Amino acid sequence: MAALGDFLRKCRTSMSPAVVGITEPPSGRRVRGLRREEVAQLAGVSVDYYTRLEQGRHTSPSDSVLDALSRVFQLDPAARAHLAVLARPPRPHADPLPPQRVRPAMWQLIASMTDHPAFIVGRRTDVLASNALARALLTDWDRLPPRERNYTRWVFLDPAAREVFLDWPAVAADVVGTLRFYAGRHPDDPRLAELVGELTIKSADFRTWWNAHQVHERTHGTKQMIHPAVGPITLRYEALSLPGDPDQTLFLYTTDPGSPSADNLRLLSLMSTAPTAGRVET
Repeated sequence: MAALGDFLRKCRTSMSPAVVGITEPPSGRRVRGLRREEVAQLAGVSVDYYTRLEQGRHTSPSDSVLDALSRVFQLDPAARAHLAVLARPPRPHADPLPPQRVRPAMWQLIASMTDHPAFIVGRRTDVLASNALARALLTDWDRLPPRERNYTRWVFLDPAAREVFLDWPAVAADVVGTLRFYAGRHPDDPRLAELVGELTIKSADFRTWWNAHQVHERTHGTKQMIHPAVGPITLRYEALSLPGDPDQTLFLYTTDPGSPSADNLRLLSLMSTAPTAGRVET
């Protein structure tokens, strides 16, 4: 239950006392965020009970306790789901996770999308398949060694990623939150541990955000980019879970019709000539 304790501790220390109505002058506080006894009082549990939760000495807190803590820490839906998973972690896999496979129909589908970047992300944000326009927009995943075909790794370790996203810190923090969300559901994934270890060593930014224990579930949003070949592009994205393919998500990017971004993306499409989707086996 160490992961649960770490998450609760980060929530508590990052919570502003003023948000929950505590007006004690900052000079009178010796701890960051809330005190344990304050969290316990607000959640309606004993200080000893909450302390045992943070210290990993209590298992299976009730749904009512999790709801109360979520309310105290003002967690969003993704963080609430993450807390529930940490409180009742999945059983360790008896066998290693099998390699992921993208169905041929999905390869054909994204390859046919010549006007929209599309790619499929699997476990630990591995890029499993991409169409030509996605590779032209982001990076040519097919040219990378199989172990390096990972979206998070690209965001943090490829200098080009820092240049292409206008708000790289926000993009990077969100992708770390996505990886942390995955880690709660698959804590025993050895390749996740390998990826986190590499990024922790090589990127101080990753290390800072990973230790913050923030979680993020990507569903839709907007990205602003500067492509070196065609200039600025504002993109909307949708993250679509694929029924029947656990832990696979289709990311589809679009632009506003008639906008300069649409013109620039169309130009980039004309420049990308690869006819088929990239195929990646992990």
